[in-house]
Amino acid sequence: MRWLRMRDRDGRPRYARVDGDAARPVDGSPFGEWRDHGEPVALDAVDWLPPVQPSKVIALWKNFHALAAKQQQTVPAEPLYALRAPSSLSAHRQPVLKPASYDGAVFYEGELALVIGRTMRAVAAADARAHLLGCTIANDVTAMELITRDPSFAQWSRAKSFDTFGALGPWIDTDFNWTSASVHTRVNGRERQNYPLADMIFAPPELLSQLSHDMTLEPGDVILCGTSVGSLPMRPGSEVEVEIDGLGILANRYG
Repeated sequence: MRWLRMRDRDGRPRYARVDGDAARPVDGSPFGEWRDHGEPVALDAVDWLPPVQPSKVIALWKNFHALAAKQQQTVPAEPLYALRAPSSLSAHRQPVLKPASYDGAVFYEGELALVIGRTMRAVAAADARAHLLGCTIANDVTAMELITRDPSFAQWSRAKSFDTFGALGPWIDTDFNWTSASVHTRVNGRERQNYPLADMIFAPPELLSQLSHDMTLEPGDVILCGTSVGSLPMRPGSEVEVEIDGLGILANRYG
């Protein structure tokens, strides 16, 4: 099943399930009981919202063998991550805005995102899938030059937490199988990233397990699995699409 969030005709946030070429609104949510309620809306007419409202967003760094090799870095022994502000999230087809307080390079990062469905605390990798609601697509936009601007402190969270920098969507797929899929990022129609998710250093079950031993993961929390080679700066006006085979396309305009 695929779930999305949208604004209804009265401007209220609603969950809806994808039914062919339409979104069918529900009372309730994918995290509990729900029932169909209201008239379906054509997908091309949906007023999109980020598919979840998380308590936290965890962004992985250096989680692909190919990127570690290209950067001549060692493979990490444990997940390396930063926290992205939940207020930074934006939806499918919403603009990613250039910050007024930062004039440096802004990079796209096409990624797989995991959405927690049940509370996780110190869960074994073998049991992790039962706690996952499903998968969505992310553009983990990053103000890259901020990270090392002050040599005394790496500003990972600030670099990722500007409003609209966390593009997420268009929906959550509860049945998606990541094992044979690839991520394709296109900028103005030109493919810039094409990498297999099977190259992850920490695959989703192990990643979820290790993170749940660090902190409690709540329903709706989002884990960005990291990106691989091909991440580059965007120019204002760029149209960016992140496609994951079998999952869909997330589209946003920068600037």
